[in-house]
Amino acid sequence: MDTEAQHTERDPSSPADPPTDPAPDDGSRSVRVSEEPEEDPDTGSGRDPSGPSWRRTGLLGAACVVFLLLLSHFVAQPFLIPSGSMEPTLQVGDRIMVNKLAYRFGSEPRRGDVVVFDGTGSFVQEEPAGDPVTGLLHDTAAALGLAAPDETDFVKRVVGIGGDRVVCCDGTGRITVNGARVQEPYLTPGDRPSDVPFDIVVPPGTLWVMGDHRSQSSDSRDHLGSPGGGVVPVDRVVGRADWTVWPFGRWTTVTETDAYDSVPAPPAGGHPTGPRGRGHG
Repeated sequence: MDTEAQHTERDPSSPADPPTDPAPDDGSRSVRVSEEPEEDPDTGSGRDPSGPSWRRTGLLGAACVVFLLLLSHFVAQPFLIPSGSMEPTLQVGDRIMVNKLAYRFGSEPRRGDVVVFDGTGSFVQEEPAGDPVTGLLHDTAAALGLAAPDETDFVKRVVGIGGDRVVCCDGTGRITVNGARVQEPYLTPGDRPSDVPFDIVVPPGTLWVMGDHRSQSSDSRDHLGSPGGGVVPVDRVVGRADWTVWPFGRWTTVTETDAYDSVPAPPAGGHPTGPRGRGHG
């Protein structure tokens, strides 16, 4: 009888000791969870997928800019006030919000409204186009209220509308519109209504505009001898300045004026043409 122990070969992949039966799960065992973060499918890195990726952040930022540009183009646009021609109503550095819907549905500017308009062809002449990339960047910044408006954009107060006869000045030194004397409480203290005499019948579809700081404003008076005759076509009006939104200490609405409430409508047959006044430089 062979008593030599038989050598049994084992599979090297098998455990040295036979596995034991797992203890029954009574719900008290802890389960080890891997602490390694899942791979981000967007970046391929092990970032937490719940955190925003640069791609999503960029797309969100671009969408916000596009939304603001559409809003400023069709509804309301911020404008930076670059000069003191409308003081004290608007100060240098103010950012105003221009309501582009004010005249969009058949309404037209009224006497006393503060409006922003494109002065091309009336206050300034057409100029050759510059660098398109620089122009696009500037226009985008201006549309968001981050840069001064184009040199062709102006903000003034409507003094006369189509058909009105605007004269300066009567015996008391005040402007008259259709023969009615206008008391202008919005003028800069110490300013006279105008140092330049004029007598103008405003053509239909146009506006006679002036700044509130008359001694510092280049307005319709300065362009009487220009091709546009000093008046601004209504279709060049961008919108009505309704709010001052910056700085926060000046956050307010642009107050409406009752200075023109007593001005009568122009006569049906029109005014006799008065002598054209001279502008100042």
